[in-house]
Amino acid sequence: MKKKVLVAMSGGVDSSVAALLVKEAGHDATGVTMRLYDNDTIGSDAKTCCSLENINDAKSVANSLGIPFEVCDFRPEFEEKVISKFISAYEHGITPNPCVDCNRTLKFDELFRAGKELGQDYIATGHYVIVEHGEDGRYKLKKAVDLSKDQSYVLYSLSQEQLSHTMFPLGSMHKSETRTIAEAHGFISAKRKESQDICFIPDGDYASFIERYTGKKIASGNFVDMDGNVLGIHRGIIHYTVGQRKGLGLALKHPMYVQYIDVDNNEVVLGSNEDLFKRELTAHNFNWVSIACPDAPFRAKARIRYKHKEAPATITPLSETEVKIVFDEPQRAITKGQSVVVYDGDYVVGGGKIV
Repeated sequence: MKKKVLVAMSGGVDSSVAALLVKEAGHDATGVTMRLYDNDTIGSDAKTCCSLENINDAKSVANSLGIPFEVCDFRPEFEEKVISKFISAYEHGITPNPCVDCNRTLKFDELFRAGKELGQDYIATGHYVIVEHGEDGRYKLKKAVDLSKDQSYVLYSLSQEQLSHTMFPLGSMHKSETRTIAEAHGFISAKRKESQDICFIPDGDYASFIERYTGKKIASGNFVDMDGNVLGIHRGIIHYTVGQRKGLGLALKHPMYVQYIDVDNNEVVLGSNEDLFKRELTAHNFNWVSIACPDAPFRAKARIRYKHKEAPATITPLSETEVKIVFDEPQRAITKGQSVVVYDGDYVVGGGKIV
C-alpha cells in the first residue's frame, strides 16, 4: 500500500540510499534535513551531518531522485534538549549519551510532528535496525543483519507509536550493499568516510567545547585515591570519565583509573583497574520495547556501552520505568549517564539510563 513517507536525509550515504529505497518501494517520499546548529555555534567549520554543506548534499540527492525536499530548523530544540543536557551532565560528573537523546527528542519526536504537519504517514531513516510487528501486537526492535553497523543500542527509547510509523530500509542490508547502490546511482556521498564523533563536537574534545560554549572556566580540584589521599591536581571534572587512564597528567608508581567523580568535593577518585569491575547497576527512565514490563525477574543479556559486548544478567523490574541489573560476571566501568540496553537474542527488550 502506498504511503506518504518523510525521509530523514543528512546528505550521507545511508540516508540517501534509504530515500532511494523508499521511493523504489512505490511510496510517496519527501526528503527532509534537520538544521540542528550553526558551525559558528559549535566553534568548528568541519563538515558534519547537520552542516550547511551537508544540507546542500541532501538536497542534491533529493533532486536527483525527483522527490520534494524540506529543511526543518530545530536549532532551539537541539540546544535545549541535547547540547544543554550534555553540558549539564558533564558538569555533574555524569557521562551522557547525546545520540540517544537526539534520536528520542529530535530525530523522532520532532520529525513526527513535522511529518504530521506535512501530511506524512511514516518517517524513514538510514539507521541499521529492523522493526517487526509481533503476533502479540507489539512492535519489536531487532538488530540489523549487518551486526557491525547495528544501531539498535541508540534506538531503545522509541515508543510503540513511533515504531509503528517508522521505516528502516537498511536494516536487512550490509553496509557494502549500501555503498554499492549509492555508487551505482552516482550519489556524491558514496565514498564519504563515516563520522565516529558526536556531531556537534567533531574533534572529540568535549571539555574544550563545554568551556567555549558556556564561557566558563571549570575549577580545578584534587585527584584522590579510594582512601581519600590526595594524589595531585586535576584540570576540572569535565575532563574525566569513569575508566579513564590517559590524560590524567600524574606520575604514579602504578596505573590508576578514574573510578567516579565526587562533584560535591570537586574530586576525581582514582583506583586500580580491578576496582572498576562491578556486577550491579540501576537504570531509570526504562523503556520497554519488545515486551511489556514483566512482573518478575528474568534472564537476558545487557549492554552498558555502544561498543560493549552484551553480558548475561538477571533483570529485576523495580517499577514500570526502573530496573535493577545484576550481571553474572563483573563488568568494567559501569558509568552513570550511559545507556544500558537489554537484549533477548537479537531483540531489544528495552533500555534506560544508568544512575
